[in-house]
Amino acid sequence: MKKLLAIAIVIAFFASLALASPVYEESESKAATILFTDSCGRTVELPSVITKAAPSGAVATMMFAAIAPEYMCNVNSAPSEAQMKYLPGVLSSLPATGQLYGSKATLNLEELIATGAQVLVDMGDYKNGIAEDLDRLQAQIGIPCIFLEADLGHMAQAFRSLGQILSGKAERAEALASFIDETVDMAARTSALISEAERVSIMYTSGPDGLGTNSKGSSQAQVIDLIGADNAIVLEKYSSKGGGNQISLEQLYNFAPEIVIFSEASIYSTVESDPAWQVLNARYYEIPCQPYNWMSNPPSMNMVLGIWWLGNLVYPQYYDYDMTKVAQEFYKLFWDYDLGEAEAKAMLANSTLKD
Repeated sequence: MKKLLAIAIVIAFFASLALASPVYEESESKAATILFTDSCGRTVELPSVITKAAPSGAVATMMFAAIAPEYMCNVNSAPSEAQMKYLPGVLSSLPATGQLYGSKATLNLEELIATGAQVLVDMGDYKNGIAEDLDRLQAQIGIPCIFLEADLGHMAQAFRSLGQILSGKAERAEALASFIDETVDMAARTSALISEAERVSIMYTSGPDGLGTNSKGSSQAQVIDLIGADNAIVLEKYSSKGGGNQISLEQLYNFAPEIVIFSEASIYSTVESDPAWQVLNARYYEIPCQPYNWMSNPPSMNMVLGIWWLGNLVYPQYYDYDMTKVAQEFYKLFWDYDLGEAEAKAMLANSTLKD
């Protein structure tokens, strides 16, 4: 009965989010513009035909690269050579204009204006004061600016909203949004089957030394909660930035995670032989990270793949599917990249397929 109630609560929650989604309507100048109400309640006049758009940061850059790379005027930062293997080729030639928010908030307004963008779109978590920030920015640069909330609970609707305002992209948006809805529904159903006694505690580390942590409540760590696991790191004051919170070894021992997942370029390859970490008696895995970390950083649609990956890694008896095939499906749908079986298995070698 409790499991059925849990499923009902989750379904009701995501249904409520859909009801609060952005809307748009035609303005009086019907042929030229529409009125669009964004996720912070601002009604903004937009061109009725949009084929040139500026993402304001990392999350928006990633989502635009999936739905309409040919409409992008810029990127937040230049992708690496390793990332470009999987991403649309046009991204390598776009100007890097920085981002509106975050520790790297260095949006280059002059270069942004020079792109000729018809709209600037900020995407990600809701932030206090964002409506006022976008009003000021819009007045400053003379380009309509909108915000679309795009955490995991709102991500499908964010794609659908892009499909509404970007010319000819409604069908593409629905394909991406439907996969996200399927993923979230799958996680809700499956996590409800996991008993309290079966719940596993997980530490998601960031940075090279393994002591940068993504605490419970952090937007970077949403996947852990969704699959039915416990975030081992619980901090009163936590950060949702990419680096998370730095903790000490003493704190690590007190949190005592059963599983630790490491990002790339970390101590993962040596941690199992490190006496300081052997005290934990935990299991260690490395998160696949191309073209983006499958858990977050940035916390965007890469988390959707992370749900399938982490669920299958931690609870294979419940999340029972071939992770190699799921990865291939995701890469084809979101990046239009044909991920070979051997390539997929190489990505999973230090996690799902670890001996």
